[in-house]
Amino acid sequence: MGSDIGQKIPLIKTMVQGVDQKLSIQGSSLKGCIRSVYEAITNSTLAVITNRYRDKIPPERLPCRHKEQLCPASRVFGALDWQGLLDFNDAKCENISFSTGFMPSLYRPRPDERGAYFIRGKVAGRKFYYNTFKAIDKGQNSGIPVQQAGREYIFTTQLHFKNLTAEELGTLLIVLGQDAKYPMALKVGGGKPIGMGTMTVNIDKIHQPQNLKQRYSAYNLNQSDELTGEKLQQFIKEKIQAAHSRLIQKPQLEELAAILRYPTDREPPSGMY
Repeated sequence: MGSDIGQKIPLIKTMVQGVDQKLSIQGSSLKGCIRSVYEAITNSTLAVITNRYRDKIPPERLPCRHKEQLCPASRVFGALDWQGLLDFNDAKCENISFSTGFMPSLYRPRPDERGAYFIRGKVAGRKFYYNTFKAIDKGQNSGIPVQQAGREYIFTTQLHFKNLTAEELGTLLIVLGQDAKYPMALKVGGGKPIGMGTMTVNIDKIHQPQNLKQRYSAYNLNQSDELTGEKLQQFIKEKIQAAHSRLIQKPQLEELAAILRYPTDREPPSGMY
């Protein structure tokens, strides 16, 4: 920490660094970007809204208030009086260093000044940013200096799930870009409008205990409960099929997949943001 004090560039720190100097993405940030996609491709409500625009939200999309009547996303990620079935750890970067980028000024949304945000007095829909094959870099003379993870930096993390149905787990896997028919990358961090923040996910193994009594009566994990390689791919395929048959809203998935598709040849938009 503090190694950048002598630099002439006044960085805007967009990420967290641990005592080992490695960048990390907080679990809450991962949860937020994953939940937003999960909500969009299932018949789910919004997780959080502001009171200022509450009357603009369709009643069926207002956050769940009763744990006996949870939408698909609220059951998995949590809601009022409901803890949820997923736990997210921070994602740690395998690299120690970070790079300096220069992005254009980004401005807040102005829904009160643009009619495109609303249709007949209600919000037009959910907002996502396109993935692009590169990010805009304005250069030191005309851009705002920001801290960046370099291209192709690798972050590792663990996600703990419990009591998920096959279709719930399958939907989560689709969100993580594991469906070959809908290859998607998530968007995390700042600079999304200019092509930053694209994150692809690789799952190397899943640990699924078959005997819970044995799992909690021994200190060492049973290697036979670990899915890797071909067994892992077959497991993922089965759960994704269950999601498509019982939970996924196909029109919504197709629309969102067109925005988050990756790899892509789409260029970031030029001009004001």
